[in-house]
Amino acid sequence: MAVGPTTRRRQLGADLRRLRELKGLTLEDAGGRVGISKATLSRYETKEGTVKWPAVDALCREYGASDEERLALVELAKGAKIQGWWRSLADPIPESMNLMLTLEDEVVREDHYACMYVPGLLQTRAYAEAVHRASEVQCPEREVQHMVDIRMKRQELLERDEPPHIWCVIDEAAVRRVVGGHQVMRDQLRHLLDMCKRPNITVQVLPFSTGAHAAAVGSFAILRGPTPELDVVYADLLGGGLFMEKPQELDRYRLAFQYLSAQALDLESSKELIHRRSQEPS
Repeated sequence: MAVGPTTRRRQLGADLRRLRELKGLTLEDAGGRVGISKATLSRYETKEGTVKWPAVDALCREYGASDEERLALVELAKGAKIQGWWRSLADPIPESMNLMLTLEDEVVREDHYACMYVPGLLQTRAYAEAVHRASEVQCPEREVQHMVDIRMKRQELLERDEPPHIWCVIDEAAVRRVVGGHQVMRDQLRHLLDMCKRPNITVQVLPFSTGAHAAAVGSFAILRGPTPELDVVYADLLGGGLFMEKPQELDRYRLAFQYLSAQALDLESSKELIHRRSQEPS
């Protein structure tokens, strides 16, 4: 897959910190050697803000990096300024959605647990419209359509030559909740069954009979990058979302998803439940 700017930026920060720690230097000492402040170097390492490639080059020389590694990190710094397709959209995008689009443009896999609704990447337009109208009750229709347009655009990642693997564990409540009316819901469930036929999409249903489970707090997604240290967790919150990337947070959510997948129905049983639900009378 193509490596995008966010992945480059995050990889760069992780590598700069690793090299500095191997050299045994503090942020203040390392920054002083190349003429940048402790705060600036901290931002470089924590993947925040822009980064200047000459500073990266100088840091690598101070850290004793090999020429090959130094040149690779300089290229990462240069490539981190490239922006994605969503930057050209005329209407503004909420900051949490902006970050989601940036990260999702570069994932190799996404693990979703959905307790309320079918995950956005697998939604029909009519279903997505109903979700947004219910969630943003004070939004004018134009804004609803704008957000749905973005969601539909996001789904284009499923059509790539090398699409990411999407693994969804969907609570039975989301399969049974009627969103947008009975016809919209039937169409959504049939669309979900069609998506299950794709080799890069895995759907499991977590049945009511499971009882208490590992993610009773709500929906979340694990956005998996090319390497585990670039993974990010996104958790749904009212009015936005929360992104987490600390190792202990990632470990907690990875383990939760493993438990959820183990507790959920197998693939065939999940499809049978979705099919039965789609055939139920209004």
